[in-house]
Amino acid sequence: MNDSASGVPQHHPTRRDLLRMGLGAFLVSAVPFSWHRRTVVRRTVPVMGTIAEFAVLSPDARLAHQAIHAAIDELRAVERTMSRFDSASDVGRANRGAATEGVHVGAETALVLEEALRWADASDGAFDPCIGMALELWDVMHRQAPPPEQRVRTLAGRRLYRGMDVSHWQGSAAVRFTTGDIQIDLGGIAKGHAVDRAVAALRERGIDRALVNVGGDLYALGRAPSGDPWNIGIRSPRDPSRVAGLSSSLMPRWRQVGTTSSTFTTRAAAIITSSTPEPRRRD
Repeated sequence: MNDSASGVPQHHPTRRDLLRMGLGAFLVSAVPFSWHRRTVVRRTVPVMGTIAEFAVLSPDARLAHQAIHAAIDELRAVERTMSRFDSASDVGRANRGAATEGVHVGAETALVLEEALRWADASDGAFDPCIGMALELWDVMHRQAPPPEQRVRTLAGRRLYRGMDVSHWQGSAAVRFTTGDIQIDLGGIAKGHAVDRAVAALRERGIDRALVNVGGDLYALGRAPSGDPWNIGIRSPRDPSRVAGLSSSLMPRWRQVGTTSSTFTTRAAAIITSSTPEPRRRD
């Protein structure tokens, strides 16, 4: 499923947007800021149209800052190649030209596209990485009235992902569309991939305890500052003063729905799938 947005230029959230979306509420429970001589080093940075938040535990603050810097570089590398808002990115170039000829993309972009297609097939199109045109059509963050019904109907029930081919052409990965109604949007998978890359960068620099949150895609590495598992808390979208659920970062990763040590706020947004396709509120 894909977060909706539109427009060609890269969107950079304003401070007002961030406050309204509830991002940045990266609250840590009252635990010591050092544990066995480890200091918690924090950093927050706008990237990928949202906010990335890092909390790294390390006995060497300088090393922690260097590791966070490397992790941010990984996030920005994914943004440069997989954002549909950047016409020079792999995704941007494919959206411009893949309906008429094969468009070469990087090996990593091809890997994410292939993984997205596997999830699309497994979900029978409930997740569809090719509904960028529907996202632009609805533009739920700015549109005041629904788009023309006829245009919506032309995109409904199409399972557009079936019209995207990712293969090798002239010695490298390439993308081709079988219909002009396909526009790639990796909003439902690219941030998770970017978080994995960021965590790998932390590990490579000797960090074994950290919390990484990129717009709700979270990764808990090791244990919390107290030495206990990171606690998972999800703030209720209906009542921000309440926590909707708690769990532990020791759960298998596939079962984790969040990994902050206290709570974070989910933003009110719409979900668009290829079956309708029209916005549905996340309740």
